[in-house]
Amino acid sequence: MLNGPSYIELDRRGELAERIRAAQEILKECTVCPRMCKVNRYEGRRGKCRTGALPVVSAYHPHFGEEAPLVGRYGSGTIFLASCNLRCVFCQNWEISHRMEGPEVSHRRLGEMMVELQGMGCHNINFVTPTHMVPQILAALPYAIDRGLSVPLVYNTGGYDRVETLGLLDGVFDIYMPDIKYTDPAHSKRYSGAADYPEVAKAAVREMHRQVGDLVLDPRGIAVRGLLVRHLVMPGGIAGTREVMRFLAREVSPDTYVNLMDQYRPCGAAYRFHEINRPITSEEFEQALDTALDEEIHRLDSGVGARFRPRERV
Repeated sequence: MLNGPSYIELDRRGELAERIRAAQEILKECTVCPRMCKVNRYEGRRGKCRTGALPVVSAYHPHFGEEAPLVGRYGSGTIFLASCNLRCVFCQNWEISHRMEGPEVSHRRLGEMMVELQGMGCHNINFVTPTHMVPQILAALPYAIDRGLSVPLVYNTGGYDRVETLGLLDGVFDIYMPDIKYTDPAHSKRYSGAADYPEVAKAAVREMHRQVGDLVLDPRGIAVRGLLVRHLVMPGGIAGTREVMRFLAREVSPDTYVNLMDQYRPCGAAYRFHEINRPITSEEFEQALDTALDEEIHRLDSGVGARFRPRERV
């Protein structure tokens, strides 16, 4: 990692071009994500994500509201991709994920956005909801590399990702930042329309960790490589926090960097579901914190401050 992001070497060896060709082929009968819609996105047919063959970008700018290892001094270079393959009823980015605000752009333009963000001093390029846009991101990357892109790429996902698609990204993304939203299929079906979410997300996180390992920070405390998992605490224990922490500690790594988030509030269509139509209580969040520590998560961050001292430095 000290020699620079791995995608540069992948491009130098010609392997990135091969990944792009493979990903573009998938769009002809789309199985990019676990929805497996099998529509031809080149012909304008729309599956669950309702997007075609070109990227759709809602916004891009330095972001200072992400985790501290991503933000550093100059921010995380965040690119908000429109739509989502999950589209949870309580989504806090409703305009982007459900209403799909934003224009289609060319692959070249998406590459230019990456370089512009690097030019602003951003420590990384952070793709928000990239799952349904993997072929588009890959196709844009050579334009960015040609213009000097050299910062790590962040895959900021809801966690509903196919292992097969993630395989195309091995050596492309240096930092994976998935959510693990639920462990109960009944909850994932009710609030995200995906009964298979728990098992899909677990398999995806295992693959992400296989590719990049535990989160590694440079001497400034900036992330350069590794896995960072987000878990949003929800009312009434709906998110299954204990099961998530146990999975991470026992099946991934007890040194997984976990951001336990306390910012749940009823957004979007959450008002239609009485059990989640309220913020979480301070007691619920404290219980979640205690649970994570009980399950021996060693690198725990939260809205009330870090509960760890990073050990991996390069």
